Amino acid sequence: MEYKTYVSVTVHFTAQGRMIPSSIEWEDGRVYEIDKILDVRPAASLKAGGNGIRYVCLIQGRRRHLYYENPRWFVPRKGLE
Repeated sequence: MEYKTYVSVTVHFTAQGRMIPSSIEWEDGRVYEIDKILDVRPAASLKAGGNGIRYVCLIQGRRRHLYYENPRWFVPRKGLE
């Protein structure tokens, strides 16, 4: 089971208005730089629920999904059970 973990995101806006996330701040205050954006598209998070703009990111060599669900950002995370 996955659930939404809401995170703070540092975002760069291009002159054309496009959002480009550059780092995420985890709930415990750790900051992770986004090394590369691999894909951006409207999509649903089927396991965690919700939909918005899905960013497929490379963070510390690992592929992660980051969602912008206006007005908040979340990362799907596996449950502890």
